Amino acid sequence: MEFPNTIGIDFGGTSIKCALTRGPERISEIIRLSTHELDTPEATIAAIVKAIGQLRAESDDTIQAIGLGIPGAVDIEKGVTYNLTNVPGWFGVAAGSLITEQVGLPVTMDNDANCMAYAEWKFGAAKGLRNVLAVTLGTGVGGALILDGKLYRGSQFVAGEIGQMSVDYKGVDGPYGNHGALERYVGHQQIHEIAVRRFRDAGRRPDSSPELESLETLVNAARKGDDIAKQVWKDVALYLGTTLAGVVYLLNPDAIVIGGGVAHAGDVLFDPLKAQMKSTLSTEFWTDLQILPAELGNDAGIIGSSALAADALGE
Repeated sequence: MEFPNTIGIDFGGTSIKCALTRGPERISEIIRLSTHELDTPEATIAAIVKAIGQLRAESDDTIQAIGLGIPGAVDIEKGVTYNLTNVPGWFGVAAGSLITEQVGLPVTMDNDANCMAYAEWKFGAAKGLRNVLAVTLGTGVGGALILDGKLYRGSQFVAGEIGQMSVDYKGVDGPYGNHGALERYVGHQQIHEIAVRRFRDAGRRPDSSPELESLETLVNAARKGDDIAKQVWKDVALYLGTTLAGVVYLLNPDAIVIGGGVAHAGDVLFDPLKAQMKSTLSTEFWTDLQILPAELGNDAGIIGSSALAADALGE
């Protein structure tokens, strides 16, 4: 199968990654831009345009389109951002058309979780499946849906935000007036804070405990049998599994694909997560449900945004 050459851009809260792709393959080195050093949309777009120019200059092949994954809500018909998570000043920015005006290539914009889901569905862990929930576990919790073989975006193109679903209606305040939002309990920083509190309550010094230097060391502590570390991951699995079970009861998907930095915990997270969901779901919902780690890693956003742009060429 022939794939067009496209540029994928994965716009994150910390960095912006740009690369040339062909189908499921990244075929250039990644150009990385620091999001925090680009303090306005204009400066950011100028830096992205420069990176696109560099990728085009280094390629011997014609580049046909650009995909742009955005960490927030996007009106994909108008090519306008509603807002960007953790990146201020981006409300109502027509990023796609602004880039097109300067580089002369069509730009397809979408939410970054949608890009990850599309990549995993077309080329990764969920390839060949018709109904998929994709979840990204990182600073926050993102979600996206493939339903009946198509990316489902909802009426305002913002469907799939499971990170804002409540696990406790009297819980921690969420960013939109909601209480107990899932991402306030299972985000990277929240897991670290829970662990610190647990170690302190047990009389262990969290400021000097090697188990708390990073989530990786917390994972290793759990694997070595540390009771506090194991319980932290069980609680993360409880919050996450409770939410995912509700989505499964609603949508009855073939699979849940889980990626992002927190998912690197592997079996320390996935084993209690599967146990929690199995105990919560009735047999007909659980028996054939696959809970899968994402396969495309850090390239998923680039590959997914590129794939959306490539498919838009043929529509």
